[in-house]
Amino acid sequence: MNSSTRSAANGNDNKKFKGDRPPCSPSRVLHLRKIPSDVTEAEVISLGLPFGKVTNLLMLKGKSQAFLEMASEEAAVTMVNYYTPVTPHLRSQPVFIQYSNHRELKTDNLPNQARAQAALQAVSAVQSGSLALPGAPANEGTVLPGQSPVLRIIIENLFYPVTLEVLHQIFSKFGTVLKIITFTKNNQFQALLQYADPLNAHYAKMALDGQNIYNACCTLRIDVSKLTSLNVKYNNDKSRDFTRLDLPTGDGQPSLEPPMAFGAPGIISSPYAGAAGFAPAIGFPQATGLSVPAGLGPGALGPLALTSSAVTGRMAIPGAGGVPGNSVLLVTNLNPDLITPHGLFILFGVYGDVHRVKIMFNKKENALVQMADANQAQLAMNHLSGQRLYGKVLRATLSKHQAVQLPREGQEDQGLTKDFSNSPLHRFKKPGSKNFQNIFPPSATLHLSNIPPSVTVDDLKNLFTEAGCSVKAFKFFQKDRKMALIQLGSVEEAIQALIELHNHDLGENHHLRVSFSKSTI
Repeated sequence: MNSSTRSAANGNDNKKFKGDRPPCSPSRVLHLRKIPSDVTEAEVISLGLPFGKVTNLLMLKGKSQAFLEMASEEAAVTMVNYYTPVTPHLRSQPVFIQYSNHRELKTDNLPNQARAQAALQAVSAVQSGSLALPGAPANEGTVLPGQSPVLRIIIENLFYPVTLEVLHQIFSKFGTVLKIITFTKNNQFQALLQYADPLNAHYAKMALDGQNIYNACCTLRIDVSKLTSLNVKYNNDKSRDFTRLDLPTGDGQPSLEPPMAFGAPGIISSPYAGAAGFAPAIGFPQATGLSVPAGLGPGALGPLALTSSAVTGRMAIPGAGGVPGNSVLLVTNLNPDLITPHGLFILFGVYGDVHRVKIMFNKKENALVQMADANQAQLAMNHLSGQRLYGKVLRATLSKHQAVQLPREGQEDQGLTKDFSNSPLHRFKKPGSKNFQNIFPPSATLHLSNIPPSVTVDDLKNLFTEAGCSVKAFKFFQKDRKMALIQLGSVEEAIQALIELHNHDLGENHHLRVSFSKSTI
């Protein structure tokens, strides 16, 4: 890529922002704009770190732009989805990220690449464990078999309140956090935090143990717990199970109003909000010239300092103000020829009760989906954004609309707006329904239930084959023949099969129920 083609590439990228042209299709190369001129390579890389390995970087300082190449398209999609509702900041300036037209970065023959390559090598050394993190024994590069996914966290020098939301925000950088319990023991604020995977717990401990959340205070001391799983009874400001949105708040406990710490001095915008914990290990220069709230000395910038927008944006807490508490999703990049309001109702209905769906009259690849509440909207967005449906990668973000309006009497709508608020197909109507415990990300294996005794393996295989799926495996549950698992050719096939066959009439007054499974066959 010589300099003339490089500027041409950027010229194209620039033009795209005039008007609302459709965004590029996903690519593992991301285009970053409005980068402050004094930003280091390491700081730009830090935006991508929480989402996977960063494989290349091209800085165009004269244009305040950069290209960041991730190891996989999946990592890039996760990164774009995360930063869409929560704009990342470098040196307290908002930075804009989108997919590039380029599929990979070829930077071998370009001048001034030595610094970028050195920064990439330093980061990958930290990630692979070959560069010892301070305080980490040399043999910690591997996870021991049988290691627990639960961490015990003690916070020392607690000069500012550290809330459950703040812990979720910091530890989510290293993987999916399932549950958190906070408590005070021996006059110390402590927490137990369970990840989906022991590997996440291992990396979080390596990177965060001994770090300060805020400058010179709130020091994290982290051990792997002997417990292998946490049992959370209540969702409130002391404990939370992120997989069970149906749990009660408990007697006399405040409900999930966001704690005042969002506005407290000490949660300071920091360029490192993108990579909590990596900053000090690689020795990024501390940011200077950031606005520090009154009452804190100059330089009060902990390496883990959080942006308040990131805290509220990450956790859809009812009443957290503005759009993050919204229950309406904007869904874009749909296939206009195949999508229907009913299809979106069924798909989004896996993660909450869908009240209304509106496919845009003038732009049928976009739709609004109104969920029963903000938690369900967040859950659906986290699980479905970036999934392929009818050949296109679906995007979901929180909408600026607070509700979906129904068309007025006699208004031409082509059946694009539907009200499902009284649908018998809602999965979460009953408080405490066991469906709350069976919410899983889209997977190629589907869980089938409500199968009548007369229906055979071949009947079900044929049903899915006729719907255009390739059936890879099938098995009935041994204890209960009303249920089965079916494995299809891809996650996209499974999503389309769920839309088409959930509630399919199998006869004998039995309608098939279809969900994503956490198991494989």
